[in-house]
Amino acid sequence: MAFENTAKRVFVSIAAIPLILIVSYLGSFFFFSFVLAIALISYYEFANLAKHKGANTNLWIGFAALIFLLINQFNYIFETYSFLLFLMIVLSLIELFRNKNSAILNIGATLLGIFYIGLFASSLIGIREFYPAIGDLYTRGGYIIISIFISIWICDSAAFFGGTSLGKHKLFPRVSPNKSWEGAIFGFIFAVISMILLKFVILEFLSWSTIIAFGIIVGTVGQVGDLIESLIKRDAGVKDSSALIPGHGGIFDRFDSILFTAPVILLYLKYFL
Repeated sequence: MAFENTAKRVFVSIAAIPLILIVSYLGSFFFFSFVLAIALISYYEFANLAKHKGANTNLWIGFAALIFLLINQFNYIFETYSFLLFLMIVLSLIELFRNKNSAILNIGATLLGIFYIGLFASSLIGIREFYPAIGDLYTRGGYIIISIFISIWICDSAAFFGGTSLGKHKLFPRVSPNKSWEGAIFGFIFAVISMILLKFVILEFLSWSTIIAFGIIVGTVGQVGDLIESLIKRDAGVKDSSALIPGHGGIFDRFDSILFTAPVILLYLKYFL
């Protein structure tokens, strides 16, 4: 069974990784569509997790909010702060008529999903569109996205193998019993190393300080994102967010780290680059 599960994971990765890298490089509508699919499916999976705690997430309002946030990041239309105020009013009014268990849980779960998945996913669009579509400048955003993905994949693999072979001290046993401090340290080190190597391949336009900062962000925030998603699943009493991807679980499971990393990278780009 373990071998069969590993074989499924490898096969899906071989099929999916080239597609992810291609749409990241192309950017524009292709990457937007890719992120939109991740966001909508992740929100659906999150809504199902919330049901285990008695919350009836307003799925269609959540979908609409996610679509708006991503479009607004891709092509600025409306101030996000004003939209969120409007969203809060609409959700509260709708809850008056829904009569589905706890209004507090329903509104809270709906907003948590929108903030967590919508704002974080829109940050991926912000990173990809950070450089203007002028000549070779536009590809730089694609190279940064590709590098974040690669660094996260390497970080996850290093954390797994390092933890499996050397792990003795539990990281957060209440949240994820199999993760260890040794694995986390391995993941952090290899996240930084991978960014350093990528500097020589596709990130030559970034300074060394930015490269190291990106590695640190992926190695810390990325792993924290994985723990946060594990916390949500454990609270809901489930192992995976869904069984959509053979051997991998759900979309929310596979993209938790990059969703959590994206807003921090975007903030760095805006205020330190």
